[in-house]
Amino acid sequence: MERLFNLDLQLLHDAVLLAIAVFVMFTFLSYLLFNPVRDMLKKRQDRVKNDIDSAEKANQDAQKLKNDYEDKLRNIHKEEDAILSDARKRALENEAKILDQARAEAANIIARANHQIELEKKKAEDDIKKEIISVASMIAEKVVKEQIDTRIQDSLIDETLKEIGEKTWQS
Repeated sequence: MERLFNLDLQLLHDAVLLAIAVFVMFTFLSYLLFNPVRDMLKKRQDRVKNDIDSAEKANQDAQKLKNDYEDKLRNIHKEEDAILSDARKRALENEAKILDQARAEAANIIARANHQIELEKKKAEDDIKKEIISVASMIAEKVVKEQIDTRIQDSLIDETLKEIGEKTWQS
């Protein structure tokens, strides 16, 4: 027999048997060792995928919550603006009411003061009339006592008017 590549038959036989043994051993070990490792890697891959999926879902939930939170904040700002606007409106209404009440009270005070002035004026006029009557009676008394002529009477009237004052007599 001829040698292939200058190899003897025993060496080729041993090499083929070794290759068959390695193939059988590889097949046998792949079932015993590689398949459990593959299963473990597959489980790990599935777990990582599940973790990624749950992280994405959590991220989506967080994004949804964030959007809801931002919507609520916008609504809160709108409500805040509405409440402040309402409060300003009520404050302006209260201010208007208070001003109206103050004006009415001031008008009442002025009316009472004017009425009081009128009463004081009438009282003063009555006092002046009484004074004039008393002066007139004093003049009449002097005239009767002295039975004087008109020139003296005119001088007495002028003198009495000076005592009373011209402003009092003319008003």
